[in-house]
Amino acid sequence: MTTTSGRPGIGELTEIRVREPQRIAAGWAARKRRELVGGDGRLLIVAADHPARGALGVRGDRRAMASRSDLLERLRTALSRPGVDGVLGTPDVLDDLLLMGALEEKVAIGSMNRGGLHGAVFELDDRFTAYTTHEIVARGLEGGKMLTRICLGDAATAATLEATARVVTELAAHGVMAMVEPFLSVHGDGRVRNLLDPDSTITSIHIASALGATSQHTWLKLPVVDDLERVMDATTLPTLLLGGDPDGHPDETYAAWGGALDLPAVRGLVVGRALLFPPGGDVAAAVDIASALVHRDRR
Repeated sequence: MTTTSGRPGIGELTEIRVREPQRIAAGWAARKRRELVGGDGRLLIVAADHPARGALGVRGDRRAMASRSDLLERLRTALSRPGVDGVLGTPDVLDDLLLMGALEEKVAIGSMNRGGLHGAVFELDDRFTAYTTHEIVARGLEGGKMLTRICLGDAATAATLEATARVVTELAAHGVMAMVEPFLSVHGDGRVRNLLDPDSTITSIHIASALGATSQHTWLKLPVVDDLERVMDATTLPTLLLGGDPDGHPDETYAAWGGALDLPAVRGLVVGRALLFPPGGDVAAAVDIASALVHRDRR
């Protein structure tokens, strides 16, 4: 069903892909773009790239993101709220949102390496299986994001570092943001675990910051960890904090975000599950709280 705005509804997306796939390329070419950051220099980005790694769970619900129509509706709600600057996603998700008209004058960040599938024996082989630099530039996306897990006990890390450095250099050559998300990671109990203590985070920052032939357009995406003031003293690169899948009370999460956003290098949030699947289910209310924290109501 076509919406009242004249844009296709979620139910029409498959028919468009079957009969008029060229509308995707045309839509990217015609999309109204905006500056990466506004006057306050801050960003609130909604993340929607978890499903591409087979990570569909939110808190206790292992299949929370299994429905694409439900996810798209939540994303459309989030992107319609004032103060939400844009979205981070893989090509399948961003193309759907584009057709729905949800990306007009929004920042679109392409998630690039989704090959390290959640729970796989090759999970730390973070290959670039989604967006390429060429496609990001050709479609006019505002940035590319790369997960960079660093495991000293896994040889796959070397290839990840090399590929990340190459893409950072390529994006910078086109004046496009490279969003690097580093972790020190370890194998343990049959799974990969990211080390979220301050010293491990600081080490990952220094490794990630030096990737590529220039840091001119490099941003970091980092977790909220203890002793964050000392952690953020490890970099001058603009940083967005990730929201994760918090288990505690939402008020505790918002309080942690609010304090972290006062640090000079921190320029906003990249949040997915905490906003798209909030306790109680009110996406708009959760997004509005995050927006007020990021933009300090200076929208």
